[in-house]
Amino acid sequence: MHAILNGRRAAAAALTAALLVPLSACGGNDAKKDDAAAAPSASASASAGAKAANLTVLAASSLTDVFKTAGEAYEKSHPGTKVTFSFAGSQELAAQVKQGSPADALVTADTKTMDGLKADTNDATVIAKNRLVIATGKGNPFKIAGLKDLADSKIKVVLAAPEVPVGRYSKQILDAQKIEVKPVSQEPNVRAVLSKVELGEADAGLVYKTDSAKSGDKVVNVDIPDDQNAVASYPAATLKQSKNAEAAAAFVAWLSTPEAQKILQDAGFQKP
Repeated sequence: MHAILNGRRAAAAALTAALLVPLSACGGNDAKKDDAAAAPSASASASAGAKAANLTVLAASSLTDVFKTAGEAYEKSHPGTKVTFSFAGSQELAAQVKQGSPADALVTADTKTMDGLKADTNDATVIAKNRLVIATGKGNPFKIAGLKDLADSKIKVVLAAPEVPVGRYSKQILDAQKIEVKPVSQEPNVRAVLSKVELGEADAGLVYKTDSAKSGDKVVNVDIPDDQNAVASYPAATLKQSKNAEAAAAFVAWLSTPEAQKILQDAGFQKP
């Protein structure tokens, strides 16, 4: 009896093995294909399941155009996240942070402003650099060729206020060359300086190269030699008060990635 049972068990085992061999042989490659096909689905599922975040980023005025492009790129690669920017002079942004304005990240046009907010920000990373140029009226009627020409009392020069990073850089380079300029006005941000020149309300102004480049033929750009110029650094940091700490940190980290750096450098910003 035992012999009969053992024989039946052996036959069943042999039959099962025979059936499994062809299935294994035929299914090996298909399994790999299935795994490969499943990978994108898993990735897409993870993205779809990621917690949506509405980020508010306070950013220097000179980043207005490039950050709109960067924001669109970020949202495209991070489904569920919406990035809203608030642009202003760095000193205005600092005031907003100190007043507890609801925001998640901050990008200023100088390290000095960011350093003054250490109690409100996490560690900052410089994401880009910039330089100054002289923006002159259309056609450059006064034939301005360099910084020294700005001292001519016949030329209406507009500068940013010294509290603003671009205003501080302007003062720095003019003082270094011992050039005294009496501006007809001091503006709250670089965009306001450029606008005065574009509208013909000023003959010249000191602005960032990236801003002036956007004006087309409305202004003429006069380059400032490197040994007379100043380098503006743009640090980015998350705010300690952010309610979206993880998403904010992800955005700030993304600004240093090749994708974001290409967007910044295509807009004329320099490598950090």
